Amino acid sequence: MLKTRQKVHLVEDETKTLLRWAAAIAESSETYFAKGQKLARRLGAHYRRDGLAELGFWTPELVSDVIQSESQLDLEVFTPIEPIDFKIPEQAVRFRRDRLPVMKQGEFIWAVVSGMRPGTREQAGSFYWLRYVDAENRIHIIRDPLAYSLPYGVFAPAEFYDMRRLQRNRADMAYLRRTSAPPSVPDAPIPRVADPINILQIHVKTASPEGSLEGLTRIYQQISEKLAHQTPLTPFEQTYAGFDAVQLLPIEPTIEYRREDDNIEHEFFAIHPESSVEASDDDADTSPELKVILRKPDTQNWGYDVPILGSAATNPAVLGSLRPDELVDFIATLHNFSAGAIKIIYDLVYGHADNQSLELLTQQFFKGPNMYGQDLNHQLPQVRAILLEMQRRKLNTGADGIRVDGGQDFRFFNPLTGIVEQDDAYLLAMSDVVQEINGCRRLMFTIFEDGRPWPQAGWEEISTYRELIELKPESYQWGPLIFAHNTPTLQGFWDRKWRRVCEVIFQGDHWITGCGNHDTVRRGNQVETSEAINWNLGKTLPQVLHKAYNNPATQVWVHGFCPGLPMDFLNALIGTPWGFFRNTDDRYGVKVVSEEVSFLDWEIEPAMYDQPDAFARLKKLGFNDFDQLRDFAQALRLAMIETNYDLTAVAEICQHCLGNSDEVCEVPVLEELNEPGLPRFLATLDVPKLKAFAMAFMEDGHDMCNVSRYAGKIDPAVSQFSWQLREYRRQHPWLHENLTGRDRFNRISDDARTIFYGIRIEPHPSANRPPQQVVMIAHMGGEPMEVTPGDWLQLDMAQWQVAIASPELHQQDLKDLRAFVLSDGQGILLEPVVQTTADEEVASAAIARSLELSSSAPIFIP
Repeated sequence: MLKTRQKVHLVEDETKTLLRWAAAIAESSETYFAKGQKLARRLGAHYRRDGLAELGFWTPELVSDVIQSESQLDLEVFTPIEPIDFKIPEQAVRFRRDRLPVMKQGEFIWAVVSGMRPGTREQAGSFYWLRYVDAENRIHIIRDPLAYSLPYGVFAPAEFYDMRRLQRNRADMAYLRRTSAPPSVPDAPIPRVADPINILQIHVKTASPEGSLEGLTRIYQQISEKLAHQTPLTPFEQTYAGFDAVQLLPIEPTIEYRREDDNIEHEFFAIHPESSVEASDDDADTSPELKVILRKPDTQNWGYDVPILGSAATNPAVLGSLRPDELVDFIATLHNFSAGAIKIIYDLVYGHADNQSLELLTQQFFKGPNMYGQDLNHQLPQVRAILLEMQRRKLNTGADGIRVDGGQDFRFFNPLTGIVEQDDAYLLAMSDVVQEINGCRRLMFTIFEDGRPWPQAGWEEISTYRELIELKPESYQWGPLIFAHNTPTLQGFWDRKWRRVCEVIFQGDHWITGCGNHDTVRRGNQVETSEAINWNLGKTLPQVLHKAYNNPATQVWVHGFCPGLPMDFLNALIGTPWGFFRNTDDRYGVKVVSEEVSFLDWEIEPAMYDQPDAFARLKKLGFNDFDQLRDFAQALRLAMIETNYDLTAVAEICQHCLGNSDEVCEVPVLEELNEPGLPRFLATLDVPKLKAFAMAFMEDGHDMCNVSRYAGKIDPAVSQFSWQLREYRRQHPWLHENLTGRDRFNRISDDARTIFYGIRIEPHPSANRPPQQVVMIAHMGGEPMEVTPGDWLQLDMAQWQVAIASPELHQQDLKDLRAFVLSDGQGILLEPVVQTTADEEVASAAIARSLELSSSAPIFIP
């Protein structure tokens, strides 16, 4: 049992001092926004140097809501009196509960409290929220939107945490000092984090066997140690290597599963209904004890379904330890990486909120519904200030950059112009949030995803992807080849994209470019199988899709030739399944599954389904046959469309078609399933069973996306080739710049094939050596073709040699560079033959050793 701490109580004189400070801010002549920013800094729960807890809440709802009496408004504090084991799935823990008075000041509630235990890496702190009873005797909970720790999710009380201790003990302070304004010079210009050279996009839940930041840290620590000791990497490890930045899909808390029929949440923090032992009237020093059932959060989501509340904290489902320190440990591992610091980029979702946020935040946060859920009210000064403060606290975990999701969604109605306008001022303010860690101050490297005027009709042809770059030239935007709607599995895709390809080549120096990301691969799953598929890429749909989003030809021209900042997606590089899976939704779960059923066609081979540990939940429901599952899933999709997504009507149709009913089957495909051996689950389908099917599909599909399942199946030639391309980019940083008048880029395009080719010359070479040059040739689709680069580019090919060639090209194929054959998906980089010094030969040999080039992977280093 934990040692008993002093009784939790309000420190009145300190609270009144805090109130006077807040009142002075409110009465000042500053703008509403400036006032809001100052107040937001002290909202939430902070562990003070004097050992007291300082808490503040913005509570505009209490201005209009009538509560029974001031005594019915409390700060409710839950302090564990037994140790919590953060690793086990479920446990019952005794807590002491204290209810404290608080003080109001306008729209704010403040309290300075003694006795609250701060959380640390080793032990849980006190948990807290506001509680009040309204005039109709209904209990309401006000949660902390700016919480630092939410180990049991957004519906549980937040954890009071010692953030100063966490920051003081971080292992990457040397890196932060190196890249920051000097703490000793308060007025020194604040530097912006330098641009990375290439980015790896990672979904934490599928990026390691554990599906956690702990698991990801272990992988990077192992790779770092191997590189430091010149130990060969496995193909799996090579896939993570060679990037100098990692962009995580959103890691803020997501929505949680809540039953639609009775609105009872599947709680991770549940007070046992018979556990309360209230303090007696004659024992004022005794607080009541409660038994709380704690369940380790198991939410699965790609990260974009956010309630906004708690976005400064980390999604507990990606924390194996449930401690905020786990994220800092991961960041420090990247910053201290043996081959050079790796930057960490957060994907921030502040343009919209899921509808579940309506249960968690005051209504002033919202403007109204949109296609994702709710529009956030960025124009309200206090909301704007809180959101920016939320972001600041998130960045203070140690990030180096941000990617702003859906910049085109930040809109507002301007009464002065009478039109809906983009809130670019807010987007630029996000870029200028200052990170402050132990006195070190930095501005973030910034990426905007902004495809305006998306979703307006015709957006794909008229989007420029440049609006925010023009307003903030040091920033980046997602370019047209990495935005959400690319489908390179189709014949002639790259030929149709030629105009956009040329834009990337000649003006893409501040675009994120590439082909594979979380959105594009999902779009690939949605391509109708009746479309003109490029079967040169594979014999099955999964083979086609995986090569389309990790195409050697595309990799060659993106990493070895294109300007801008290349980005790859871990799941695409490894060739694992990927889709939109979430176990967080009861209401729309069946609808989402019906829209994602093509995942089975595009991502799953029958042999994968037959693996004993694959799709265990669906098999438990009776789906032992892959074809039967696929047929039912397609029939479900049709039934959902036919009934306009009415689950009751869909269940009735299934009962007609799959039960013993004599009624006419409205979906003939369903009737075809009604054969001997039909699982009883299908024969008795109702709405709860439809939801059970959707949950099983989501969780099984998510499990199949974990990259560790495929670690032993990675082609070493492919992983080595990709790694070497990334190293080539790092060694030729000038490739980041746009092409100049001395460079050439062109295509050969006819009904049979599309070839990209060109030559680039280093624009600003060192004075003591000739400029570097590179020739690129990439077969982007169609029939094989003999290429003659000397004729196309007027070069003497005797003066050129292979720098990098795609894995299928062997040395004997490239003996004569005047003419050789390229097939769909193959590419090559050529460099001038140069005389090397002894030191350069030693360096080249060291690179070759580190890449562990094998005879099966004919990759050439000059």
